[in-house]
Amino acid sequence: MKILIKNKFLIVLLIVLIMISLYKFELSINILNITGKSLRDMLILLPPIFILIGLLDKWIERGTLVKYMGENSGVSGIFFSLILATVAAGPLYMAFPIAILLINKGAGLRYIIFFLGAWSSVKLPVLIYEFSSFGIKFSLIHIIFSLVFYYLTGILFEKIFTPADISKIKKISDNY
Repeated sequence: MKILIKNKFLIVLLIVLIMISLYKFELSINILNITGKSLRDMLILLPPIFILIGLLDKWIERGTLVKYMGENSGVSGIFFSLILATVAAGPLYMAFPIAILLINKGAGLRYIIFFLGAWSSVKLPVLIYEFSSFGIKFSLIHIIFSLVFYYLTGILFEKIFTPADISKIKKISDNY
């Protein structure tokens, strides 16, 4: 029974898939193909990220990370979050394990939120595409407004979440 409760979302999706296949079999085959491709992509992309996280965990001391990305790191926190996000490759779900590592190493919440936002909009491949497709003026306006928005969102999160909430997040992240 515990397994059913733990996997209720998967069970609901399987029931929906069965219902779709009874109604429109071709669509269910297409759904399975897309799901299989997504799972394959994830299984290819995640192991290198986990290896990188393991190496970063051993190579970067907690004190060093707190110094450059801790609560009161200021401009250096923004800079290092931005650099880490810009050189990143891959979809956004790959940023979350890195965010957990940053939480565990003592990075400030605003810099983690900023890092996640920057990952989604200022990765190097995205920037190259954006500059070539939309031009420099549009791209710079988009980048500046996005980064300011993500930074302000990080500050807002720090105001909303109490230190007790942040410790709960850190406890949860210890399980991963």
